[in-house]
Amino acid sequence: MSTPLSGPGTAQQVPGRGPVGTGSPRTSRTARNHAPITAAGLAAKVILLGLVAGIAIWAAFPLVQAEQWTGLAVLALTTAALFYLYAGRRHVPAKYLVPGTLFLIAFQIVPVLYTASTAFTNFGDGHRGTKDDAIVAIQTSSVRQVPGSTQYPLSVATKGDPATGALVFLITDPATGTVSVGDDDGLRPLDPGTVTVAAGGKVTAADGYTVLTIGQAGARSKDVTDLVVPTAGGALRSSGLSRAYEGKAVRAYDAGCDCVRDSDSGKTWTADGEAGAFVATDGERLAQGWQVNVGLANFTRVLTDERISGPFLGTLVWNFAFAIGSTGGTFILGMLIALALHSPRMRGTNLYRMLLILPYAMPSFAMLLVWRDMFNTDFGLINNLFGLGVDWFGQDWTARAAVILVQLWLGYPYMFLVATGALQAIPRELTEATSVDGASPWQSFRAVTLPLLLVALSPLLISSFAFNFNNFNAIYLTTEGAPFPADNPSNGATDLLITYTYRLAFGGQAAQFGFAAAISLFIFAIVAVVSAVSFRRTRQQEEVYA
Repeated sequence: MSTPLSGPGTAQQVPGRGPVGTGSPRTSRTARNHAPITAAGLAAKVILLGLVAGIAIWAAFPLVQAEQWTGLAVLALTTAALFYLYAGRRHVPAKYLVPGTLFLIAFQIVPVLYTASTAFTNFGDGHRGTKDDAIVAIQTSSVRQVPGSTQYPLSVATKGDPATGALVFLITDPATGTVSVGDDDGLRPLDPGTVTVAAGGKVTAADGYTVLTIGQAGARSKDVTDLVVPTAGGALRSSGLSRAYEGKAVRAYDAGCDCVRDSDSGKTWTADGEAGAFVATDGERLAQGWQVNVGLANFTRVLTDERISGPFLGTLVWNFAFAIGSTGGTFILGMLIALALHSPRMRGTNLYRMLLILPYAMPSFAMLLVWRDMFNTDFGLINNLFGLGVDWFGQDWTARAAVILVQLWLGYPYMFLVATGALQAIPRELTEATSVDGASPWQSFRAVTLPLLLVALSPLLISSFAFNFNNFNAIYLTTEGAPFPADNPSNGATDLLITYTYRLAFGGQAAQFGFAAAISLFIFAIVAVVSAVSFRRTRQQEEVYA
């Protein structure tokens, strides 16, 4: 027999391995993609999938309790998709893309959508729950003790820490001896085997609760007084720290007229579905309301309410000036320092760089508080060092100059670092070529160095502008928006839109989350438009110098 010769396309037999050269490229790729999983990799996969299952189970219980079946279905489908994706060996690119996509949805898209939806509601203090919740709150808050009210032995307890835990009332029915626990949701009887009752009916111990001593309860006397426990006949309130009474609600809801009546004064508040509140004929509103959709009311309020629209536009102009001044000033100073240290004639550049980035390495909130004290009129370092008597935070323009100066000191190290990196990326041959052509250093900088720097740093400048446009800490920790005009204590000369919004929404007696969300959308739209225009111009600039 003749022995076949080896040649192209001829399979060769390798001992212990089978024919070589017969496998197709697809088979080889499949073999590489399906490489054996190590024990450590398998353990990591099991742990991660187990963690996903645990989180899904933990999140499912609140959804079931709230009867959020759509959310439960989304949770189940997401969990099943994750198990399908990571339990197998296929769809390798998706294994890397899915985590980032989920985090993007959870921390970016969902908050934005929630903020946008809140902007069309009256959500805030007094308008958090449903109409039924408002009715219960109105009735329980109007409870008064009447002659013949039943008195109960009272023990104040908490679920957890005595100083911060949620308070509950432990009471004993003098007629039946039944022990009940009461909170905002009402009364619930307790198993007699889980409580210890002293002579006189006072509870001294209860499983799952921490009974407070007189001293501990006295330290939280306001919380004890404010706690109202709804009952069928009215509500329970404390009378001191050892007794409770079941009082009668002075204000009661009448479904026939969809109104609340006060039995003492006879006054009536009728439900206003559009406002989500009970309103009297004289315009008085009860503090307890409910959440409703108000459409564009929050947005039109910003534009039409003279008390808000005028200061809002003035604050917007200053906001642009602050953002442009802070960003432009830090960029110019950082760039000039970077140019100076970029010169080959400079010595000791490493030491200079270390000293120049010190402001960047320090906590900004602490430095803002230090600068606030340095600008103090009487004992501040600035006035004492230069022999001045300037009331920095008492006048509009000096306060504005002060906050921009503080931002200049805090922000230039960042611009210095990025400008240093961008300068090192510019070939020296370009500037040397301009020198050969007879250009001066200023002409070389203006024609070559600056345009290339702007191409590299424009995205960072845009992001820095957006950051400074909403730089809450820079204002609130330095001036708190001051100085304020005598006729408008809610809008200061150094207020940005973000601090003005904070004061409008949360600085009064009640938080207005819906109104704050509406102004936040205004701010988002302004920053988005400015950023979009800037990025478009940046792309045009890149095409010119590409």
